[in-house]
Amino acid sequence: MSIIIIGEIGINHNGDIAICKQLIDVAKDAGADCVKFQKRDINQVYTQEFLNSPRESQWGTTQRDQKLGLEFSADEYQEIQDYCNKKGIEWFASAWDVNSQKFLRQFNSKYNKVASAMIVHTELLKEIASEGKHTFISTGMTTYDDIQTAVNIFREVECSFELMHTVSTYPMKDEDANLNMINTLREKFNCNIGYSGHEVGLAVSYAASALGISSLERHITLDRSMYGSDQSASVEPSGFRQLVGAVRKIEVAMGDGVKKTIEAETPIAENLRQHFDWK
Repeated sequence: MSIIIIGEIGINHNGDIAICKQLIDVAKDAGADCVKFQKRDINQVYTQEFLNSPRESQWGTTQRDQKLGLEFSADEYQEIQDYCNKKGIEWFASAWDVNSQKFLRQFNSKYNKVASAMIVHTELLKEIASEGKHTFISTGMTTYDDIQTAVNIFREVECSFELMHTVSTYPMKDEDANLNMINTLREKFNCNIGYSGHEVGLAVSYAASALGISSLERHITLDRSMYGSDQSASVEPSGFRQLVGAVRKIEVAMGDGVKKTIEAETPIAENLRQHFDWK
C-alpha cells in the first residue's frame, strides 16, 4: 500500500484564496495525494475574553480580527473544492469544534482528520466517527489512555482510521522525534500508523517513511518567512517536491524483505567467483 502523502496547508494561506490555490498547486505538482486545511468556529474554540484581547495584525487590532481573518467562508471552501477537483487532488480539513465538523460535511471530502489538540474532545470524535470516513488521528500531546479512548470511539462504530505519530512542537527538534513510537503505536493499537511531522528539514520524514508508515503529513508554505505561526515548521515548494520524490523511492527500495538473488546479480556472481567451483 502506497503512503498517502498530505500537504498540510492548514492556515498558511493567511486567509488569501490566491495563496491557497498556489499551495494546492505546490502539493499537486510535487505529487502529493491530498491537501489539508483547518476549520474553526472561533466563538467555540476561544473565549470571548481571549478574542477581545489586543493583537496587531493585517486584519485589525484584536485576536478576534486575526482569527476571523484566517477562516474561509462556505463560498471560499466551495472554490477550494472546485479548484482541487480541477487539479485532481483530494482535500479535507481538521475541525476544531463540532460546529466546524458539521460545516465541513456539506463538501463530502473523502477523509477526516483529528488534530492532536482535539483527540481529547470526545464529543467531536463521536461526531467525526459517525460519518464513517477514513480518519487520520494525530497523537501529539497525548497519553496511551487518551489514544485508547479515541480508538474505542472509532472501533465502536466501525469507522476506518489510522493513528499518526506526532510531536506537537513547532518546529520540532530532531532529538524529540522518537520515531520508534511508530512501531510502538502499531503494536499497541493494532492499526496503521502515519507520521505528521513539524521538524525543519526532510531527514526525519525519510526515516519515518522507512518504518512502514501508511501516511505522511507535512505543512507546506510558499516561503517560511511569511506571516504565521506554522510557517517555520513548514516545507517550501522545492523541498516538498524533493520529499515526495524521495518517499516514493524509499517505498520501492524497501522491498519485501525476502532474501533472493536477483537476475542482474547472476552474471556478476559468475565473474567474481570464476576462480573456484561454487555452484
